[in-house]
Amino acid sequence: MPERYSGLALLSAMITPAVLISACGTLIFSTSNRLARIVDRVRELGRLLQQLATSEEVEFKEERWQEFERQLSSHAVRTQLIQRALTSFYAALGAFVATTMAIGIVAVIPRIGWLPSALGIAGTLVLFHGCVILIAEARMALRSVTEEMAFALKLSELYRRGNEIRREPRRPDS
Repeated sequence: MPERYSGLALLSAMITPAVLISACGTLIFSTSNRLARIVDRVRELGRLLQQLATSEEVEFKEERWQEFERQLSSHAVRTQLIQRALTSFYAALGAFVATTMAIGIVAVIPRIGWLPSALGIAGTLVLFHGCVILIAEARMALRSVTEEMAFALKLSELYRRGNEIRREPRRPDS
């Protein structure tokens, strides 16, 4: 066995990808939580849509219906983005684990010394791709929240106008 692949050096080289493996795990965990929050919100919107469809006495029913449909559409796209990011993170995780294994195999088969570097670079690129997708999803989430706040303000204004109209004294017909 060549000197550069002996004992502690080999072990150290095999552990180096562990930092990236840990990063992938953290990203997978946080991205899975984002997905779970979207699923919870979609279920809540489904419940609200059912209530809206079966209730006759809901004010501004059409506006609410349109807003719920907009939110569901946004969540559908966000879910697809998150699924793609998760796929990238899992692929990167696999590449980094394979990098660790390849470092050990190179100690036995030195002629494939290029393999750990190639796997590490591939894993890093796939990890970066997943991060770019998450940036797009985060921007979409912010846009969706902004639109939801605008709708809440619009609804507030509609209620305020309705209350003002109800409070105005009625004039007797002349």
